[in-house]
Amino acid sequence: MDKSPDAFRTISEVAEDLDLPQHVLRFWETRFTQIKPMKRGGGRRYYRPHDVELIKGIRHMLYDQGYTIKGVQKMLRDNGNQFLVAVANGDISAIEALAQKKHAEAELSASASPARSGDEEVLLGEAKAKPNRRFFGIGKGEEDGPVAPGQGKLSRDNRALLQEALFDLLECKRLLDQVR
Repeated sequence: MDKSPDAFRTISEVAEDLDLPQHVLRFWETRFTQIKPMKRGGGRRYYRPHDVELIKGIRHMLYDQGYTIKGVQKMLRDNGNQFLVAVANGDISAIEALAQKKHAEAELSASASPARSGDEEVLLGEAKAKPNRRFFGIGKGEEDGPVAPGQGKLSRDNRALLQEALFDLLECKRLLDQVR
């Protein structure tokens, strides 16, 4: 007899469904504070459906996309649980909606902030120049395309994106060298 989609799952059921050892789920609970299974007497864990979805997202990012634990923690901090769940489910429309919501909130908070003095304006200007990290090109603006032929240099945003890509590649190389 199958459980309802809204039913709580035991750690063994979640581990079996996601093809993960139980000790990995326990470890992830220590690294990701967003995973909060209900614990009964004797320490028995019961995972809510949203916990299972979040774990699927974490698993997808760590195992399928090659992110590190710190990278996934940062992604959760920056984008929230719903973003990671949408990524794991491949729900592009939900990802775009969450990105637009975050962008609108950022614009609202920027317009609501009081005027700053000289040094603070420089720091604020530098923060504005730094691009938001995009996920597989989602949220990409029209001005963020490749350099046109004859144009001598990259825009600041494109240069920053290339530097981030280089950093990611170097981190992958480091991880591969550790395995060898």
